[in-house]
Amino acid sequence: MRAILVSRFGGPEVLELADLAEPVAGPGQVLVDVVAAGVNFADTSRIAGTYAPTPELPFVPGTEVVGRAGDGRRVLAATFGGGGFAERAAVAEAEAVPVPDGVSDAEALALLVQGLTAWHVLTSSARIQPGETVVVNAAAGGVGTLAVQLARHFGAGRVIAVAGSPSRRELALSLGADVTVDGDPDGYADRILEAAGGPVDIVLESVGGQVFRAGLDVLANFGRLVTFGNASREPRPLIDPGELSHRNAAVIGFWLRPALTVPNAFRPPLEAMFDLVTKGTLRPLTAASYPLTAAAEAFTDLLARRTTGKITLRP
Repeated sequence: MRAILVSRFGGPEVLELADLAEPVAGPGQVLVDVVAAGVNFADTSRIAGTYAPTPELPFVPGTEVVGRAGDGRRVLAATFGGGGFAERAAVAEAEAVPVPDGVSDAEALALLVQGLTAWHVLTSSARIQPGETVVVNAAAGGVGTLAVQLARHFGAGRVIAVAGSPSRRELALSLGADVTVDGDPDGYADRILEAAGGPVDIVLESVGGQVFRAGLDVLANFGRLVTFGNASREPRPLIDPGELSHRNAAVIGFWLRPALTVPNAFRPPLEAMFDLVTKGTLRPLTAASYPLTAAAEAFTDLLARRTTGKITLRP
């Protein structure tokens, strides 16, 4: 079968098309004919060798697929151990979630890593309450576009979307944000406080560096900052617990993989989001699709921020 093989760590240039033996489904697994595989920003770190745990070379990247099981079911499944960028993948039967007809392949893939992340940072980590003010950094990204919509669905009183260009801020407004602000770290806190009319309840933070620091400065009493990424790849500043206690504030770390070991953290949220998509309440963005042979181009465009919405590879 055709697959993308990484034999050395590096940038998009290390993604090479190869002819490999088909995977064999082990106990509790099912073999899926892959129709589409999702590309995530974390995949750029995996192929660079900077992701923890570091994959063992050589490996086939790709952590999410949608396709057909042997019994004809159309399913969405995680492949966190890799293997998604291929014509076939062995997945855990327990994690193969049937996809309704009203949800496209790309929409389903957008809901696995990005959708579950947006869902859990709002509900499991931030414990959002109706009427609260939510700030979504990187609001035009894969997680951000879904978090803006889900925050509104969960009853946020005000959603403030942070993005780096006028077009991206317009996109966030079209998805339900009440107001948008520029993502430049300089003056970030002042812009947020002005847009919110004061301190905020929740900051969803995936940029890191100076933006992480500024996010702490805008938290209200009992405010929560959830950190789930570091797209800037800048060091995060040290946190003084005393500073947090003065406002009863919290900094909460989130990573999807351990979150999914919690009962009902995987299938029920996916099924709920499928239902929201079918009803038109949730709109995953799915503009960028590439053939498997153009995997390097897909990664190059992702790193250059030339894409908006879910990137997929199609074998």
